[in-house]
Amino acid sequence: MSSIEFLRSFRIGEYAIFDLATSFIGVFILSPLLIRLFRMAHLEIPLTSWLLFTLPIGIGTHILTGNYTPMTKYFLDPSGHYPLKIFIIILFILGFRGISIIK
Repeated sequence: MSSIEFLRSFRIGEYAIFDLATSFIGVFILSPLLIRLFRMAHLEIPLTSWLLFTLPIGIGTHILTGNYTPMTKYFLDPSGHYPLKIFIIILFILGFRGISIIK
């Protein structure tokens, strides 16, 4: 077992804790750059909004790349997994609440 397989073996349900943690850490590291880039477009998107957008952006990215992880499959499943869908939509809405337009 390689070290990455070992790290991915720790799970909450079907979701690898390592994958979720690296997603949030990656967004946390990239957020200062993203904040500056969007300020040039006259949008103020705070760090908390970027962290709230992590899972919705991740699902969208996986759909665009055709890499269907368990969370992506569950989100796209029309017949169930409603708590996950509601949670992702709530994260998306809460992320947008922090955005403001700079004049």
